[in-house]
Amino acid sequence: MAKGDTNPMLILLLFFLLIFILPYIGPILGHAFGYILSPLIGFNGKYPVLTIAFASFFVAVLSSFFNAIFTDWKAMERAQEISKAFQREFSKAVKENDTEKIKKLKEIQPKILQMTTQQSLSTFKTILPLTFFIVPIFFWLWDFLSCTSYPFFSTPWTRVAALYGGLIAGHLQYWLLMYLILTTVFGQITRQAFKMITLTEWWQNIKTRRKSAH
Repeated sequence: MAKGDTNPMLILLLFFLLIFILPYIGPILGHAFGYILSPLIGFNGKYPVLTIAFASFFVAVLSSFFNAIFTDWKAMERAQEISKAFQREFSKAVKENDTEKIKKLKEIQPKILQMTTQQSLSTFKTILPLTFFIVPIFFWLWDFLSCTSYPFFSTPWTRVAALYGGLIAGHLQYWLLMYLILTTVFGQITRQAFKMITLTEWWQNIKTRRKSAH
């Protein structure tokens, strides 16, 4: 294995391990994060919607930040282009029944697969840092909102709606729906912002100096 390559099995093992232990460590980390988040964005429970908005924004920024750190956008785009070109040539060779070309393409197929897999695994590299930041924020928010003195908010269609009231037979609560929507919206914005930063010459110079240092 070349230097800098990541073992796919190790990453997948860590992923499934985290899925298993999350229900146990999530509430503990959430309680610990509460010492920081409650004074920062809790507003003494007076503005739960604002608390949800800030929590969603923090999650979006952290997720986009770690995604930018571990994702090489240029390498990913190059891998996607090569993969698409390979699929076009392979389909063309099969359609034309060009056995010689099919044979050559099959010989390089493992390298194409390895390259695309390696790029896809960059997403999993964010799991560890995200576990210790994003998951605790979610658990803290869940617990914090349940303890607010006035867990209600207004909407265009009703004056008072309970944060823990639910949609779809009560299985999708309003606070969670609001959190998911805001996180998605903020995530799209921050993801593009961080992507633009990582594609700048300034960021590329930083990556080059880091690689040369190692």
